[in-house]
Amino acid sequence: MSTYTPKASEIQRAWHVVDAEGLILGRMASEVAAILRGKHKPTFTPHMDTGDHVVIINAGKVVLTGAKVTDKHVYDHSGYPGGLRTRIYGEVLASKPEEAVRRTIRGMLPKNRLGRQQITKLKVYRGADHPHSAQQPQPLSLDNARAQRA
Repeated sequence: MSTYTPKASEIQRAWHVVDAEGLILGRMASEVAAILRGKHKPTFTPHMDTGDHVVIINAGKVVLTGAKVTDKHVYDHSGYPGGLRTRIYGEVLASKPEEAVRRTIRGMLPKNRLGRQQITKLKVYRGADHPHSAQQPQPLSLDNARAQRA
């Protein structure tokens, strides 16, 4: 018996929209990364890009739990000696929430050309409006990613 592998012409890609308002960043990112990889489909194949497109709106209203806003750091290196730049995650969320969300999801994808191909299907927007209404994205409910309010 041979293993089924979908052909490129057989892959159906859907569009999903996620409202990130009040969602915990890490929990949302792990579920979105699984959708970008295609792990929610019965035709999932680890070496092929079978995932769907995801549009994230209200990225500026995402929530970090605990002391991550002040204690977690973002590191960038220019490639030159002494070129390490360190920023606090709270500052990145305040100035460029799209970059913070994209960076978090990117860290959960494969670190090869397949992961680079999958991250292109992610669209992140700070506000509630997006230019992808022609693709008719379906709202995606991420219930277990909701922030626990006391």
